[in-house]
Amino acid sequence: MEDILQKIRVDINEDIFLKDPFSSDLGKEIIQQSVYMMIELGFEHFNFKKLSGRIGCTETAIYRYFENKHKLLLFLTSWYWGYLEQNLVFGTANLPDARKKLEIAIQILVKGPIFTKNDFIDPLTLKSLLTDEATKAIMTKEVDAEYQKGFFNHYHKLGERISKIILEINPAFEYPKTLVSTVMESSFMQSYYAKHLPGLTEHQPGDDRKIDFFHNLVFKTIENEN
Repeated sequence: MEDILQKIRVDINEDIFLKDPFSSDLGKEIIQQSVYMMIELGFEHFNFKKLSGRIGCTETAIYRYFENKHKLLLFLTSWYWGYLEQNLVFGTANLPDARKKLEIAIQILVKGPIFTKNDFIDPLTLKSLLTDEATKAIMTKEVDAEYQKGFFNHYHKLGERISKIILEINPAFEYPKTLVSTVMESSFMQSYYAKHLPGLTEHQPGDDRKIDFFHNLVFKTIENEN
């Protein structure tokens, strides 16, 4: 199973990029180095001029792949959620027990992918980046137009898939999408708080008890719904 997901390439909405970065060695280098540089510098201080200096190419060459750094971050964010969906599909294949499927879904959302090797992007390094920067891909003035273009489809599809698992457990539960999106966002935020604003959480970086918190939150919410 690990070998299958290692070679899986997540399809990204073609309106996000100008040229498929995985179609060339330069494009692959742009993706790889941008992840490292955004972690190192932060999204605000990252730009294509600095990226071109790191890679050893011109800024113009990078602009042939992405219109701007926002679109690059959208690409990375979309890829991550798409990869998590693939993890969920493979991780729950042939599992008849909906509760066990939901436990795996929670683990994937909170800890990241089960299958951690991929030939295109290092998913664990990408998770580290998105812990700090993922909200900056969504919290923009352009979000409504980008939503209409389908830029967040991978995010949506993962949420839909987990929502259906919740309804297998409790078909009468009224807010499966709300519950799932809360976990998707707050799992990142709790990791962010642990790293940067520790006074806002009991969790520490790398603390596995965070899964217990979200497990209890989800299952008690579902089970207490009348």
